[in-house]
Amino acid sequence: MADSFDVVIIGGGAIGSAIACFLMLEPGFGGTVAVVERDPTYRTASSALSASSIRQQFSTPFNVAVSRFGLEVLKHPERWLEVEGEVPDFGFHEKGYLFLATPAGLPVLQANHEMQVGEGVAVDLMAPDRLAERFPWLNVDGLSAGSLGLAGEGWFDGYSLLQAFKRKARSLGATYITDTVTGIDRAGGRVAGVTLSDGRRIGCGTLVNAAGPQAGKVAALAGIDLPVEGRKRCVFVFDCRQTLAGCPLVIDPSGVWFRPEGNLFICGAPPTGEDPDTEDLTVDHGLFDEMMWPALAERVPAFESLKVVNSWAGHYEMNTVDHNAIIGPHPDLPNLLFANGFSGHGLQQSPAAGRGVAELIAHGGFRSLDLSPFAFTRILENRPIVELNVV
Repeated sequence: MADSFDVVIIGGGAIGSAIACFLMLEPGFGGTVAVVERDPTYRTASSALSASSIRQQFSTPFNVAVSRFGLEVLKHPERWLEVEGEVPDFGFHEKGYLFLATPAGLPVLQANHEMQVGEGVAVDLMAPDRLAERFPWLNVDGLSAGSLGLAGEGWFDGYSLLQAFKRKARSLGATYITDTVTGIDRAGGRVAGVTLSDGRRIGCGTLVNAAGPQAGKVAALAGIDLPVEGRKRCVFVFDCRQTLAGCPLVIDPSGVWFRPEGNLFICGAPPTGEDPDTEDLTVDHGLFDEMMWPALAERVPAFESLKVVNSWAGHYEMNTVDHNAIIGPHPDLPNLLFANGFSGHGLQQSPAAGRGVAELIAHGGFRSLDLSPFAFTRILENRPIVELNVV
């Protein structure tokens, strides 16, 4: 194995592998790429344990644009991800998101709707009577409106997307190294290389932090404070005897969300109490009993007799400043790039993030989509991105 690469990427999940993939595809790049991934089985990776959904219903135009490219990759993988004549299938279910609002949340829903329509998003703002007519299984009591995505939203096989990026990157010559980065070497105002847990040192021209929930700890190796932490999110699988015709991914005003998964359903919600930075992935069954099930049963009467059949917990890579991605170089270390803090949007935003970081490395700037609003400098200057549709 070479002891130096033009680009070293820390983290081989969906973000890191997307960067490697698009970098190897980029016509203006002819260098070498190494991806350092501590667990090639991805047993606890955020990419593998995600609910794997994509939406256009954001409150900021650039988040809409970022997910729009993600949709292109999901629908047309043959354009980027074909390997030896094989095209991946991500099992995309284009069933939409349904954001529900009480009177208190209506102004935000209306403002988001106006912006989304202006950006060309296919979305329908529905009054309670129309919601009840379209979804007769839905209890609309206490609701003032619902915003339904009519196209370009749904859920897919996120693990397949990760593997497709990785397979394409490797087919084009990217090297994957199974190890953990334990040190980042600085020489003056640049990163010179990384040290691995087995003591090896790998030099690099550019270093990319794509370490997911570990990104803050990785940045600290370079003496940088990156406001990204790993938060635990629990997902529950349940059975319901009644079929919910045309059920989209529903976000209740309580914060609880649910969607179909084959003949079953999955659901989740943010925690109601403390939300610490943790590596623990033990499922909190009390969260379902005390918070999720009452909200589910109130919104969908058929869920009163549901039965939980499975559950899992995964990491939510949270940017604690504004719940949005941090993409681009550090101002004091220009060859250290970040692709972190996606806060639950990593899979759907991985195609645009991967392409954007590849363009930064190959050309020194974004070419296809301007991702500069996600720059690290906004963190230093306390200019948060205000995204109101955080799930």
